[in-house]
This record gives sequence, C-alpha cells and structure tokens, in this order.
Amino acid sequence: MRPIQQRGLALASLLFSLALAALTNQPIDQKVFGQLPGSAWVVAGFFAAVAALLLFTSFDRRSQKAWLRLDWFMPALRRRKTGEAVSHSLFGRIVRKLIPAGFQSNYSTKKRGPIRRLLRRFGLSWLASPVRRIVQAICLFTFLALFFYTCWPYDARPASQGSTSDRWVLVNMDEPSGEFRFERSSDTATRSVAFEIAIGQTVYLTDKISLDSGVQLDQIPIGSFQVSSNQSGQIAGTFVNALDPVLQDSIIHSESGGGSITIFQRDPTARPSHYADNLARKERIPAETFLIIDPLVSLSTAIASRSWVWSLACAAIILFVCVLIPRGFCGYLCPLGTTIDLFDWAIGRRTKRFRVPDDGWWVHIKYYLLAGTLVAAGCGVLVSGFISAVPVITRGMLFLFAPLQTGTLRGWHLIPSFHLGHVLSIALFLCVLGLGFLRPRFWCKYVCPSGAVFSLGNLFRVTERKVESSCINCNKCVEICPFDAIKPDFTTRTTDCTMCQSCGGVCPTHAIKFVERWNVVELKVEDEPPTQETSLGRRGFLSLAAGSTAAAVGGLTVAAATKSWGADLSNPNAIRPVRPPGSVPEKEFLEMCIRCGECFKACPNDVLQPEGFQQGLEGLWSPIVVADWAGCESSCNACGQVCPTGAIRALPIEEKRVARMGLAIVNEATCLPAAGREECDLCVQECNAAGYHAIEYTQVGVELNEAGQPIEGTGLAAPLVMADKCVGCGLCQTRCHAINVKEKKLIAESAIIVAAGQDREDRLLTGSYLELRQEEQAAASDNASTSDGGFFIPETPPSQPETTQEPDDDPFGVNDASPF
Repeated sequence: MRPIQQRGLALASLLFSLALAALTNQPIDQKVFGQLPGSAWVVAGFFAAVAALLLFTSFDRRSQKAWLRLDWFMPALRRRKTGEAVSHSLFGRIVRKLIPAGFQSNYSTKKRGPIRRLLRRFGLSWLASPVRRIVQAICLFTFLALFFYTCWPYDARPASQGSTSDRWVLVNMDEPSGEFRFERSSDTATRSVAFEIAIGQTVYLTDKISLDSGVQLDQIPIGSFQVSSNQSGQIAGTFVNALDPVLQDSIIHSESGGGSITIFQRDPTARPSHYADNLARKERIPAETFLIIDPLVSLSTAIASRSWVWSLACAAIILFVCVLIPRGFCGYLCPLGTTIDLFDWAIGRRTKRFRVPDDGWWVHIKYYLLAGTLVAAGCGVLVSGFISAVPVITRGMLFLFAPLQTGTLRGWHLIPSFHLGHVLSIALFLCVLGLGFLRPRFWCKYVCPSGAVFSLGNLFRVTERKVESSCINCNKCVEICPFDAIKPDFTTRTTDCTMCQSCGGVCPTHAIKFVERWNVVELKVEDEPPTQETSLGRRGFLSLAAGSTAAAVGGLTVAAATKSWGADLSNPNAIRPVRPPGSVPEKEFLEMCIRCGECFKACPNDVLQPEGFQQGLEGLWSPIVVADWAGCESSCNACGQVCPTGAIRALPIEEKRVARMGLAIVNEATCLPAAGREECDLCVQECNAAGYHAIEYTQVGVELNEAGQPIEGTGLAAPLVMADKCVGCGLCQTRCHAINVKEKKLIAESAIIVAAGQDREDRLLTGSYLELRQEEQAAASDNASTSDGGFFIPETPPSQPETTQEPDDDPFGVNDASPF
C-alpha cells in the first residue's frame, strides 16, 4: 500500500471514530449509580487506534510492502549497504535526529555507541526492545503510584472554615426588595479580624438567639447571604435561602445587642468531605485502572452475577487494542508480569536446579484454568480473583507492603492483625513469583488465565510477527523470547506472541518484521527445520479432551464446594457481615466482589478489612466493616470509587452518608448507664460529632417518691438509637470499645454493636439512597425533616425545657452545645 493510501485510510478511520464518539455524551469512566459507559466509545477507541497506527506506519520507508509495519525494536548493529537508510521507521528516524551523533553507534565500523552500551548493561532485552522495557517500567510505576499514593487516604485534611468577621449589626431592611444592610461594630473588643468581603460573594451568617427564659444560644445559623455592595464597613445584599420569620425578628432586634451577628467565609455547618475530595483530587486516572483492563475480572464478574459490569467496556477496549498489538497487555502493561520479570532477574536466574523443559503437560494450563473459572462463574461462584493477574498482585501489595507503609508513616500499632486469610493470599502471591524457578516467567507463559483470554483474542489479530527468507537459523530469537512464542522453525506461535519485539532486536540479518497477518512478502518457508507441531498450536492439544473435561469438572467442583461451605444466605441465622456503604445485596455482592483489596487500601483507618473464613470460601478476602477497630468516616466514599466491578457502588458523598450499612444495637446488660453502673455518653458524643445525631437519651433507673413523682438527681441517661437516623457507621462502637473495653477494661466487649441483616441495612442494586430516605421521611409524618449536607435553618426556635426535666434530659449538657 502506498503511503498516501495509508494516510487516507487513517483519516477515514479517525473521522469514523469521531462520529461514533459524538453519538454519546457519556464519559467512558462514568460509574456513579451504575450508569453504563456509551458503547460507541469502545468502537470509537478501536478505530482511533487504527488511525494512529496507519498514520504512524505511513512514514515507514519500507511500508510500501506492508499495510501496517509496527517495528519499534532497536535493530541489531550491522554494516549498512550502499544507499541503505539506518532507520526505516518514523520512530527510529525521530530518535536519531534527537540524539546527538556522538551518542549513536557507528554503522560503518559496527562500534556501539554510549546508548547501546548502557542498554546492554541493563540486559539484552533492554538493548533489543527498549520501548517495551520503558513502557513496562512506566506501567509498573503507575500501578504502584495509584496503589500507594492515590489510594493513600492519610494526606487528606479537613477544609478550614475560612476567615470570620464578628460584631455585625443590622442597619436597615428594605422589605419590598428584601435587601438587608449590615454594619460592623466599632467596638475594639472584636474577636476576629474582618476579611475582605467581595461583591457577589456568598457568605454565611450566624446570630445569638435569646429564649423567653433568658437563656442565650450562641451562633445559630441564619442562612447564606449574597453580597451586592460593600462600602465603608457596610455590606448589603439578600439572603439566598428563605429566611425564617423568627430569625428575621432576631436580626431586626440584634441592633441593641451590641453586634451579635458573625459572618463566616465558608459554611460553618457543612459536613466535612476531605477524604472524598482528596481521592477525587488525586485520581488523575482511576485508581482501579489496571483492574478494569484485566478482561477476566469483568468478564467472570458479569457471568457470575448475570449482569452488566461497567468495566466490561474498558476490558473490551483493551481487547480491541490487542487485536492490533496481540497480547500487548501481557507484554507491556501487566504489572504482575513486570514484577515477575524483576523477580526472575534478581532471584530466579540464580538457581537452575528446578528448571523444567518447555514441552511438558503444563504448557496449556492457562486455558484449562480459564475454562474452569468461567464454568464456576456460570454457577454463580467468582474465583477469578484468586488467579487473575491484577487482583493477585494488588492483594500481594496490600498484604505484604501496605502494612510497611502504614507502620512507617503512621505507627506500627495501627496495623490490623493478620489471620489465616492473609497468610493464604501472601502464599499464593509468593507461589506465582516462585514459579520462576521452574522457567523464567513460567506464570505468564503457561498458567495465567488472564493471559489465556488475550491468547484467544489473538485468533482475531490484525498484525503478527513474520520471518523473512533472510533468516539464517541462528536461534537467537528463540533464546531471548520471554513467552516461548517461537517455534523450532523460527516462525511464530501466534497465540503466545506478545509483540514484545525482543526477537527483532537480536536478529543479525533483520529478518523479523511485525506486519499485518496477511502479509506474505519474502517469507521464510515454514517447518524448516520440522517442528512436529499440529495446526492446533504449540505441540498440539494432545490432551485437549482430557484437559477440557478436567477444567469443566474442576470448575463445577469448586463451585459446589464453595456453595456448600459458603454464606448460606437461605439460613436466617447465618452470619451477615457488615459490608461497606453502597454494597449491592449480599448474593450479588459475593458474585461481584473480585477480592482485589483495592477498597482496603483506600479506606481510612482500616475500617474495611478482609474477611476470613466466617462465610467459608465464598466470603474469603471480601471487605467487611470491623467497627471494633474503626468506624466509617462520614467524609469518605473511597471504597465505591475504587471498586472495579460495582460490588460497592460509586456513590457521591451525599448519597454515601445516608446509605445504611447496618444498625447500632445497645446491649442493655453491659451498657454502663443502662445497667445502672455509671454515667457514659461516649457513643452519643461520637455520633453527634459525625453529624448523624442518631443516638438520643432515655432515662433509666429513676427513683419515685411516695407521690409517684421522679426524685431529682436519681437515674442515669442511657443511649437510645434512632433507627431511622442510624446508618451503621460503627463510630459509636469504635469509641466504646477503645475506651470502655481496651483502656478502662470496664466491659468485655463494646456495649453498642453494629449489626447487619434484614431491616437493618440498605443494599440497592440501583437507585438513590437519598430518595429512599426521603420516601421514608414522607411516610413517617411525625419525624422531623432535615436537609443533609446543606445550611440548616431551624423551623422553630428551641424551646425551654421544663425545670424538673432539664437535668434528666441532658445530664452532660450535650444538647445545649452550639453547633460549633
């Protein structure tokens, strides 16, 4: 194909890609509320990649003999023929123009330049295919950065309330226009320095309210105020929200109070969202990027749960790309493969006593593991998390290195204890690396089921490795190939080739090219020397029937064993662990959770921890809330944002705050005030501080006089959980366990425990938790309505409690505290 034809085809592909992309206005990474990415993006991405490759290769000086020539290896150094260009590819020519001549090799004397010598020190594969090694290094670094930096929650800090300005009084109010004018008192005893209030800025006002009894409540929120003018210490403007008549009357009469109004630069009643904001700020690319491009993760999850998984679109894109660059994920992107390369280089190569030949029964294990995994998924059991490439390395990093990060940066006492599940996962990860003692990259060549998906995808490849007739049978390509993808006749095992192009870089005659699969120009004669391989693939599937049967039986056996020793959801008395907020119903959760561990890393204070064998194999490594260790932060929604399969829904922070994980239940036999032992309001304090206000007081142990009236000073205020407000965050349980159990050792276990189960949690596949709460509030007309996350305006002024009831209703003075 002529270059002009290639460029025309590239332009056509690009225009088609843009047209498809225009058909959808939904971002590809959209996952909030389970919305699906536009299907046009998948096909559009494929044609955009085709356009880029066509355009790139149209500048290849040898492309007249090929439609696509994807040569980015560094050719072996040899003397040039007369008139022969040093670099025929666009990439090579650009590199040679950028690099000074003194750093380049001499093609007349075959003397290596400094760059070639440096790459040779790193290893022969670096010299042969530096592009591949650089991409591998970038991808591994990106994976580690996403895991250890983006998912590290402890650099989040609550946003400050900003500056404040106090001692303001009302000057006048224009009733027709609704404009208020305020002036700052000249009293020198001000408590804060006035900040510059800009015209058009929205500020927040608070005031002091005096009750009829003479009690004064400080800094009651009034509302948000938009400034229209600011001159000579006076501001004017209107309230953004409706102003309560009682508060309006209070403002009008505040003139005689010496300036009781305080202006806040930021909403003083806004609930913090620093953990959610911090993750969103650091997620330049999604933290779960490598998990969502592992196709076995989303494919098996979709089959097991019989539902669409949003990351399927991302898996489809990487599979489409691998049609152009066969098994490119394995050769370039996979962080586990690069880690295995490092292990083989540092440790595996130092001993060869365990080496096995490359023609044993194990050469097709990956296909049988893939088949068994899909059979198990068809039975509703998700086992791909145990053996898929990216979940394996993610869990390995979580259990091996995340504790080191936590211990070093935060304190060793903050590392949760290990159990048998941790040990099993670490052993699995080490076994994957240890397979390198059998052969370099043994896992990637023969075992990895994720690689098997791409191997099957190679059947639809557009490009492949070809060998020209100038091949001299030197065997250098066979020796350097990391995936055993080269036959004894030096042609290609196309299902195993990853286009790493290392072979092209060591070929002394430049006989290897990477072109479209239908290219037959000047090719070497196949089966010379004879390979004894069948058309079914490397060494043939001699045991195809037996292996397929074993895979099917193995998948069914694993599914049956997992279900028999599993969660037993039909048993109402079975264990119901508390799941993260936004988790889908338990049955679907167990079918969708890939056990990757990403949510554990992003969770502040390790609220989420991996489940052991409480639910047998079915629940192993799935996330559970361990409220004795920590409670769920109301300012965090990270677990859903990093979940690659939607087992934990990606909820906005406002939705997450009202998603019920469980219900706090008070054990009256052990609760200190309920049992009549001593005063305690730890759970109430913690709940109020988190902004839920779901625990109130009830009087217990009150003594009566002869007239049947309560005796003042008797009884204790015990906690009473309001089921309609409690979300099961576990902060109350954490505080009770830390103080009363561990520090004071007054009780054996927390007296308030969060429990899950029917009528105690919300587990929605779709829909809004806010709407669910609003429907419940509308149905319960006797419950007061509050707005979550906004600037609160009380509907009626606080009333003075009766004198005889005041000590009993609030013995610790918590209810009289201001919101600040």
